Amino acid sequence: MLSFRRRAATGLSLASRQVIGTGIVIGALAFTLVALLIPVHTFGGSAAAAGGARTPAAADDDGAGTLSTAFGPLSPQDRDFVRKVRLAGLWELPAGRQAQQRGIRPAVRTAGEHLVEGHTELDRRVREVGEALGVDLPDRPTDQQQGWLNQLDRAQGAEYERLFVQLLRRAHGKVFALVAQIRAQTRNSMVRDLATDANTTVLDHISVLEASGLVDFDGLADATPAPSASPARPTK
Repeated sequence: MLSFRRRAATGLSLASRQVIGTGIVIGALAFTLVALLIPVHTFGGSAAAAGGARTPAAADDDGAGTLSTAFGPLSPQDRDFVRKVRLAGLWELPAGRQAQQRGIRPAVRTAGEHLVEGHTELDRRVREVGEALGVDLPDRPTDQQQGWLNQLDRAQGAEYERLFVQLLRRAHGKVFALVAQIRAQTRNSMVRDLATDANTTVLDHISVLEASGLVDFDGLADATPAPSASPARPTK
């Protein structure tokens, strides 16, 4: 009888240990699952936020996000850049034509010629890029750009030449920084090629404008916005 009780007690002890052991295993698995879920949920958003902080915000984000294309991802910054290239030509091309006609100094007329040649070709390229990537392009200058053209219309003689050189040199200097940023960061090969072409064109224009001897370099450091600060108007 005593032996039977001992065996029963031993069996009960074994069963209890099995139940306890199973409970420990289940508890450990549950704890592991929670430990795995909490870091992903808690730190995933922080990682995304950090990634967003490293990506420069587009001046004019169209809200479409990054799109997949045959030429690589097309980010909001890429599309904003394409539109800015188009906008630059919409006011710098007529400004260049005007300088060819109204410039007194040969250097100013030469600068106007370079602007016309450069932006004619760059505008052709940007329209090709816009069509290939499905980017709606503006069809007229921004209000600010039109204001610059109006200033040039009102100016005369030497005042016109100084204003032309200063406005265009300031604009190209600010666009030059944007071109370099996009060229370095874009993952879209077509946008990268456009940025390469724009870099060559803008650098040429900066050089011929400076060759006029009329650039007020101290005046370039003012707070005048970049040429495409106003929202782009897409072509209907």
